[in-house]
Amino acid sequence: TGFQGINNSMRITTLGRGGSDASAIMIAKFLKADECIIYTDVDGVYTTDPRIHYKAKKIKKIEYDEMLEMASLGSRVMQPTSVQDAKLNDIDITVKSSFFNKPGTLITKKFNKKKISSQIITGISSTKNDAKITIAGVKDKPGIAASIFEPLSKNLINVDMVVQNISLDGKETDLTFTVKSEDIKKTEKLVKNNKKITYRKLTFDKNLSKVSIIGVGMITAPGITYRMFKALASKKINIMVISTSEIKISVLISSKHINTAVAALHKEFKLD
Repeated sequence: TGFQGINNSMRITTLGRGGSDASAIMIAKFLKADECIIYTDVDGVYTTDPRIHYKAKKIKKIEYDEMLEMASLGSRVMQPTSVQDAKLNDIDITVKSSFFNKPGTLITKKFNKKKISSQIITGISSTKNDAKITIAGVKDKPGIAASIFEPLSKNLINVDMVVQNISLDGKETDLTFTVKSEDIKKTEKLVKNNKKITYRKLTFDKNLSKVSIIGVGMITAPGITYRMFKALASKKINIMVISTSEIKISVLISSKHINTAVAALHKEFKLD
């Protein structure tokens, strides 16, 4: 079966989530296939989760990098590792439904979007189970961030968004970062037991969500950040943390606003 493999000791093992997709992509590479078709329980990749926003549209064609961002930011159609494998090996993936004979979504390398659409933003992803930790009044010195994150890394806690604010005198810093809600008690314990750091205050916020807009079009389009923040502000949604890359902007908000935020951004960037 697709999700099984053999480890270095020649024992049968599982490949983890998305293992069947990863197997299919590797077989496609080995056979020099023109395309790898993944049959799943949805009929393609959508501009956002249709369960959150009823005006979500199916995307006909999406670039590897955009799909990677969507997968890592909450879209559950494909696992990021499988998309990465396809990109590295230059294999086109078509995602189709196992239940309906409908056209799917093609995940491929860069293509000329201007011929297809003037869409700047390709999709909106969201998560529901995020938590925010702030360590206030940490002594600002080289290696302090590494000292904070080392025990988290060793305990397999994935740190996502990170924001650091240094005091005006440059002596102290406030460090804010996000983890999954299920890791918050473990994170609290590790921070409190960390002898390498001293701080004034430790605070936690739960029931938070991350909303992200993704699109290679934002590289050359000015004003995207402003439009995103304005759309959220118009719905009186407060932004707690911001994280950006070349092709995505993510914000942390209260989970109770997730549906409103996705709908507002979907409309703002003409995805409805």
